[in-house]
Amino acid sequence: MEMKMLKNTGFKSLGGGVALAGAFVISFAMGAQAATPTVITLTQTPCQFVEPEHGTDHKFKSTKKADCDAINAKSGSERLAKSKVMNLKAGDYIFRVTNKNVPYSLGFWIRGASLVDRALLPSTSGGGLTTGKTKDYKIKLKPGKYVFSCPLNPTVNHKVVVE
Repeated sequence: MEMKMLKNTGFKSLGGGVALAGAFVISFAMGAQAATPTVITLTQTPCQFVEPEHGTDHKFKSTKKADCDAINAKSGSERLAKSKVMNLKAGDYIFRVTNKNVPYSLGFWIRGASLVDRALLPSTSGGGLTTGKTKDYKIKLKPGKYVFSCPLNPTVNHKVVVE
């Protein structure tokens, strides 16, 4: 990427389409392509994400959030201890999440694993994922420890380590 610094006393438009006022104007050469995000596919069934649990759909039954709270109170800790930790490189990602057979609207939330990480690391979330639908959640991950889950279809906090 080419960077050019010019002294300026007012507004000036440069070839890269940048217009700034003040003491200096910085122009970046256009044409640098952004990296294509890596797509991570996740499937939500009642009370769980299938892929981090080694592809096992436990066939839980749920019609409301409270059902998942009860299921995860019984088996969540054990399932989390056996689940896969996702190891990723820093960069751009799309988490492509599908609601498979959950009879209510879901969401997705990836964030820093601890309170400090939550304050320092990027996060993305969203809802409105109805039965049979798929949604993309874009994020630029920086090195650190993350977790992802669904607060609307309570799942365990699956671990993600970014290097």
